Amino acid sequence: MRYRVWAPYAAERVEVAVDGARHPLHRDADRAGWWHGEAPAGDYAFVLDGGRPLPDPRSPRQPHGPDGPSRAVDHAAFNWSHTGWRGRPLAGAVLYELHLGTFTAAGTFDAAARHLDHLAGLGVDFVELMPVCPFPGKHGWGYDGVSLWAVHEPYGGPEGLKRFVDAAHRKGIGVVLDVVHNHLGPAGNHLPQFGPYFTERHHTPWGSAVNLDAPGSDEVRAYLVGSALAWLRDYRIDGLRLDAVHALADDRAVHFLEELATEVDRLAVATNRPLFLIAESDLNDPRTTAPREAGGHGLAAQWSDDFHHALHCALTGESQGYYGDFAAAPLTAVARALTRGFFHDGTWSSFRGRHHGRPFPPAHGERLLGYLQTHDQVGNRALGDRISTGLSPGRLACGAALVLTSPFTPMLFMGEEWGAATPWQYFTDHTDPNLAEAVRRGRRREFTEHGWPADAVPDPQEPATVLRSVLDWTEPRRAPHDRLLEWYRLLLRLRRERPELSDPDLAAVRADADEEAGSLVVHRGRHRVAVNLGPRALVLPLGGEVVAAFGEHTAEGGRLTLGPDSVAVLEG
Repeated sequence: MRYRVWAPYAAERVEVAVDGARHPLHRDADRAGWWHGEAPAGDYAFVLDGGRPLPDPRSPRQPHGPDGPSRAVDHAAFNWSHTGWRGRPLAGAVLYELHLGTFTAAGTFDAAARHLDHLAGLGVDFVELMPVCPFPGKHGWGYDGVSLWAVHEPYGGPEGLKRFVDAAHRKGIGVVLDVVHNHLGPAGNHLPQFGPYFTERHHTPWGSAVNLDAPGSDEVRAYLVGSALAWLRDYRIDGLRLDAVHALADDRAVHFLEELATEVDRLAVATNRPLFLIAESDLNDPRTTAPREAGGHGLAAQWSDDFHHALHCALTGESQGYYGDFAAAPLTAVARALTRGFFHDGTWSSFRGRHHGRPFPPAHGERLLGYLQTHDQVGNRALGDRISTGLSPGRLACGAALVLTSPFTPMLFMGEEWGAATPWQYFTDHTDPNLAEAVRRGRRREFTEHGWPADAVPDPQEPATVLRSVLDWTEPRRAPHDRLLEWYRLLLRLRRERPELSDPDLAAVRADADEEAGSLVVHRGRHRVAVNLGPRALVLPLGGEVVAAFGEHTAEGGRLTLGPDSVAVLEG
């Protein structure tokens, strides 16, 4: 077997250790910093200048965890049963974000695949998997992953991920994978021993930035691009969600995002499949999704926290932290987001203490993901409480209607569709006791500074924390969850059947907010979506046929009467 590794920090020699025996590698005369050679096949690790064995930075599999030896994977050996899948574009789709470890009690790819019929019946087009790269222990969110080419073994490893993707494609559902390029986890990250994967030129909340523009960055960028393409090619993933791209510090003329998007587009041509990238970004910069020929990075879409924050304020009345920017007139903020894309498009942000963002192109609402909940917005609360914890089913239905009839690309967070009562908390399973204690103390310190008693903040390392976060799949069959689930199914069916409800043209949307009454009416062509979040029944001058409604309502004589926490969709 031929082994190759980029290890410019090795001064004298590099060896590959295969099943305990060491074999020398040789410098590559044509590629600076690269070493190569042949040795028997088997579990392997690289030894730099006589040090301890280290896993392959490009390891396709870590069967013994992030610190153990690597193992090759024969991707051609997998028997794909659904060879007819040709993918589908992101535009016009509905996404469903899920975490493998808590989507089911078993926490595996195979267990998750058994619920794909539920998602197909709901009307989901893509499943968005939270990160699946290896991390220490069994349980975790995945954002502290390492070995960016490998799959977490407790989930089912490489074969498990392929079986899940294959099963999803058989159901007509695409798969998006969340990947993290802006940092690696604090444990199991051996890249700094091989070469300049990180740089002191920039700093991020996680420490030194990934090296995208300093000496040696050509190879680091190739490492990240290669990992991204491997997911799309070897695992037949349909798209990638890129975590916190605002933390990808890059001063080069061709930004890393532009380079990555270019290579993904090339792979799409080569494989004859639509492939796409979705960014998480808090910059409110339309260049993230603008075409490259127009000076943008060319990504297909980005998450839209402005819409979420405005809607969250309108539904809950919360005003702490970044919600303060939207809380003064939350329904007006929702209306602004629905018609302009970004709420902050050059406006003053009290939370940031400065102006923020720039205008979004109105013709392309589909480039923004709209959502009522995400893993971030639930899990980063002190108790991991979902929005369903404190809201009535009717108020949840109002929020769902505004998301699923919006000009954006909608995304649901697992269990949202039935108003799951289970929390989704922050949990870890660090095997290093010092790191575990540091995470535990840091989490409690963060929330005690905001008024929470320390003993009320769940211990991330406690097994009960992850157990509380597992979805209860009996809930969808019980009241009131079953009724909310049917509402989601109805809204998604209407979105598919009535093109006006998915029209991405922001300029064609009109939204009338009445803060005092608590009402919002969104005009979508011949359709109107009316919500009443106020304390008393409202009479609105809206005629037409009610095609969907949740809560108290009557429609007659060109007037719609809506009870509190009620919503109706009208046509005509």
